Amino acid sequence: MNQPLIQLLVLAGIAVFLILRLKNVLGTREGFEDGPATTPVNERRGRPDLEVIEGGPDLDITDHIEIDTPQAAALSGMKRLEPSFNVGDFIGGARGAYEMIVMGYETGDLAEIQPFMSEEIYESFVEGVAAREDQGLTIDANFFGVREMKMVDATLNPNTNEAEISIRFVAELTSAVRDRGGDIVEGSTTDIKKQKDTWAFARTMGGDDPNWLLVSTDA
Repeated sequence: MNQPLIQLLVLAGIAVFLILRLKNVLGTREGFEDGPATTPVNERRGRPDLEVIEGGPDLDITDHIEIDTPQAAALSGMKRLEPSFNVGDFIGGARGAYEMIVMGYETGDLAEIQPFMSEEIYESFVEGVAAREDQGLTIDANFFGVREMKMVDATLNPNTNEAEISIRFVAELTSAVRDRGGDIVEGSTTDIKKQKDTWAFARTMGGDDPNWLLVSTDA
């Protein structure tokens, strides 16, 4: 037997040995067995899957008010009465309403903001604008934005389903009061001042009217 043939037989024997070893280690697959388990993407990246805990805190509430408070309970009650209610959306709407109402009062243009105020608040605004006009005064104002907002209270009447939410605003604006001749008698058109207000908005949860109305103001 020549040398090349002997080498070929040795290599074939080694190959058979390795195949048998692999078969013993890995086993055989018969029929419709499940494929190899795939590792979740998050685990492959070194991050375990996040576990969702049912019944945990509602972040839409706890992002704006402390948990385990009467205010948080009131907000939770509002959501039960009206599942579509979202605290974050309310905060965004309150910000826009604040700017619109402030500037409406400053300029005396109350027609646009009347739908967002209770009758009592609207009447007080009308009286304030009328008093200015009687004195021949006008206001030149520019609004630069709400710099801070904080929910300070939330209540829900279980008998009437009337909800009320109070927001503390800190805004920046310029405001100058001019007399009949156009001269500035108070304020400035260049000096930016901070204006702080606490406003309360109310509506009946689950009712047909989706609009929140300004029901009280406190500077």
